[in-house]
Amino acid sequence: MTRTAILGVGHYVPSKVVTNDDLAKMFDTSDEWIQQRTGIKERRFIEEEGIGPADLAVPAVKMACEKAGIEVSEIDAIIFATLSPDHEFPGSGCFLGDYLGLPGVPALDIRNQCSGFLYGLQIADAWIRCGMYERVALVGGEVHSTGIDLSDEGRDVAVLFGDGAACAILGPTEEEGRGVMDVEVHADGSGAKELWIEAPASKYIPRITHEMIDQRKVWPAMNGKQVFRWATSKMPEVARSVLERNGVGVADIDLLVPHQANRRINEFVAQKLELPTEKVVHNIHKYGNTTAASIPLALSEAMQEGRAKKGDLILMAAFGSGFTWGASLVRL
Repeated sequence: MTRTAILGVGHYVPSKVVTNDDLAKMFDTSDEWIQQRTGIKERRFIEEEGIGPADLAVPAVKMACEKAGIEVSEIDAIIFATLSPDHEFPGSGCFLGDYLGLPGVPALDIRNQCSGFLYGLQIADAWIRCGMYERVALVGGEVHSTGIDLSDEGRDVAVLFGDGAACAILGPTEEEGRGVMDVEVHADGSGAKELWIEAPASKYIPRITHEMIDQRKVWPAMNGKQVFRWATSKMPEVARSVLERNGVGVADIDLLVPHQANRRINEFVAQKLELPTEKVVHNIHKYGNTTAASIPLALSEAMQEGRAKKGDLILMAAFGSGFTWGASLVRL
């Protein structure tokens, strides 16, 4: 039976490093305060105006193609997961296809925030299993730095996010045991307003006003306690569901690659799953929360470092705005 394999993974982050001490010069915070609550030491911001997530995705896709041993021209479909698209419309996938010189190649943008890579993986898996496409570029790309409030009022959210992109090239395999074993995703809109940006919005006439800006509706808003509570409940729950459905024990997992939102969340999840620390990937200290890019970025680094290699069983899990959450099992 044809399965979907991860053929290669690549990533790219801007060169501009923004440390916690750098943020402390902009608003009331400290390196100690940020590290204690999030595990973040630094993050990357775009170097100048005019760089969007599709721009960041170009080198990530090229690296992934190189790792996969294919040419960029062999990509026959793009899935672009992002909450920070280059423009309101069209989708960032269309821009990326143009930048890569892929006219006519379909491009699908998905808006599942921190769970976007797993939602995209489920879509790509279905496409490849049914024979629709053979080389799918699944991309997560974000430019958060231009959309956060770098002031005292916005600090609780501003300290969390960074910019970056990552890509997995997916294709069919007949290798016994290799490939995507399962992907399970969920959503519960009752938590939608616990982590969101209210405006601009098409439900308002006009979509944006000076009053909305004055009322801070244009900045991300988060109920941190609720997000933490849901994440530490739903991520281990969906991870266990995927493991049990596939007859896999926790001891069989070679590596857990969780979404990088908060190190404490990931430590809670690993503890609930009874996974030892050495089997959990953490890179939030370097990049902050890169939303849809975080799982493939963490996987790409783990593969570069030799922590994840061919034949390993990888468990991925995420929770994010929506609320959305999910988990997947993949044999590299």
